[in-house]
Amino acid sequence: MSLRPGPLLPAAQVVERALRSASGECIVIVEEASSAEVRFANNTTTTNGTRRERRVTAIAVGADGRRSGTASESGAVDVAELVARAEREAREAPVSEDAAPLVSPPKAGAGDDLSLGPELVELSALGGLLPGLRDAFGRGRAEGHRVAGFATHEITTTYLATSSGLRRRHVQPSGTVELVARDGDGSRSAWVGQGLEHFGDCSIAELEQRLLERLGWARRRVELPAGRYETILPPDAVADLMIVLSQAASGREAEDGGSVFSAPGGGTRLGEQVSPLPFSMLSDPARPGLSCCPFLVTDSSGPDVSVFDNGAALGPTSWIDAGRLSRLRYHRAGASRAGVAFTPPVDNLALELPGATASLADLVARTRRGLLLTCLWYIREVDQSTLLLTGLTRDGVYLVEDGEVVGAVNNFRFNESPLDLLARATAATPTERALSREWGEWMRLTAMPALQVPDFNMSSVSPAS
Repeated sequence: MSLRPGPLLPAAQVVERALRSASGECIVIVEEASSAEVRFANNTTTTNGTRRERRVTAIAVGADGRRSGTASESGAVDVAELVARAEREAREAPVSEDAAPLVSPPKAGAGDDLSLGPELVELSALGGLLPGLRDAFGRGRAEGHRVAGFATHEITTTYLATSSGLRRRHVQPSGTVELVARDGDGSRSAWVGQGLEHFGDCSIAELEQRLLERLGWARRRVELPAGRYETILPPDAVADLMIVLSQAASGREAEDGGSVFSAPGGGTRLGEQVSPLPFSMLSDPARPGLSCCPFLVTDSSGPDVSVFDNGAALGPTSWIDAGRLSRLRYHRAGASRAGVAFTPPVDNLALELPGATASLADLVARTRRGLLLTCLWYIREVDQSTLLLTGLTRDGVYLVEDGEVVGAVNNFRFNESPLDLLARATAATPTERALSREWGEWMRLTAMPALQVPDFNMSSVSPAS
């Protein structure tokens, strides 16, 4: 929801006023989002503009410290009324199994300066893209293909304050560019995307070159039946699948049984070798190029995340280490019960294979016959116990023969488990920034290798085009 008309109090005043309004323990979160976007279709810009939004959340803790209530609102907020709503909800709530003491500052007086205003985005942040887009539109009109897509740059400034004295502020820039090219009759299409922090890092010409290469591959069309194919998944498609794997890494759900990380007979698979290759799946707020919020911010509790943990420091986390499952997500209360380390979620994800040196072109060159995917979409979970997923290929599946891409093939529906893919992968490239087409709207901070899998399951032919 966009901001309502009228003056907005500075975030620092909002959080302090909310805390003063509380009759007991309280957590206040203010999120200020500023964004600029450009959309384009049929070789021309269609819309552009900027937006600014504010969302305020109050989380009240019941008098016994074992219950919580949450109220959120956008725009100019009556913070006293918001806190009162949260306190009413806390009084009526059942005992929270995730209850824990509020996080305190590491030392007296430590904390961030909440008086600093939010960082804002102007449309000029995207100005460097426009010359490249104009050139791409001109070539499209001259060569008979259409370019569409969008670019967006967003900065979210988060303010977090608690009645325990914690004061945290974080500024998170993020952006995406996505391009789709189609030939004149729509029979050939290709997609490319890029996630980035700053648009000075983006070259429209390089993205366009990848699009045109893929459209060129598709001049020849080959119909293939369903089946298992040796398949190369580029980093963006790997991100589509590994994000789902990371979201399944809930310790509580694994303990309850039925999760892909549940052990037969009870317990979890922590410590188990899940891949013969020494893959590592990592999250780290300080990772260069993928930096993210170094403290936990959440407006709701779940099986493995708790509002009571707001403000807890986040650090490097190895979910899979040298092919072995090393961590599952736990909030503090759950970790204490399970006798494991507190492991909160982190807003980035990387997959690495140490020592990998082959490029995507190298994987193609050594493939006798197989498929090269570009992106996946409409991904849905079929079986939680195996994390079996189904979905469709989109905007380019290519046939590789004797080390060369020789044409485009029809689309497929696939059935695969990302955990099984790690176990069956035979090769990977060095890790690079990736953008999931399926999940990139909310999970943009990913870095992945390309993977080669000997028997990717294309379960049926899809009529999608």
